[in-house]
Amino acid sequence: MLLYFLRRVESREDAADLLGETLLVLWRRSDRVPDDAEQARMWLYGIARRVLATHRRGRGRGLALVDRLRDELAAHAPEPDEVTERVRAAVRSLPEKDRELIGLVHWDGFTLAEAAAIVGVRAGATRMRYQRARDRLRALLEQV
Repeated sequence: MLLYFLRRVESREDAADLLGETLLVLWRRSDRVPDDAEQARMWLYGIARRVLATHRRGRGRGLALVDRLRDELAAHAPEPDEVTERVRAAVRSLPEKDRELIGLVHWDGFTLAEAAAIVGVRAGATRMRYQRARDRLRALLEQV
């Protein structure tokens, strides 16, 4: 079954999820499995095919929504100025943990204590990491 899904979807993770969904349907409908082995195999593939079709429909709707949202945002988003682009580039060059912390505090509006809870780090350690991240960011911006 896993090979069936691997041949039909792009990611291994999606294939594994689809296999799990198929096995869940099989478990829920175990009383309906045909007695004949070949008929049972065909029945299982029928379930897998329907699970895959549902996945594709959902994915298609999701991609359509993403496209509409992208178009809407592009139509209403202000053009970034040079300073904004420099700051974004500097933030992108920070290590992932620093980038996340800076984003949570400055772009998403969380306090340091709230950001610490979100990332699952003690508040004291978060304050130190935040200060170092700000220092790195300041140094990057002064280089430009």
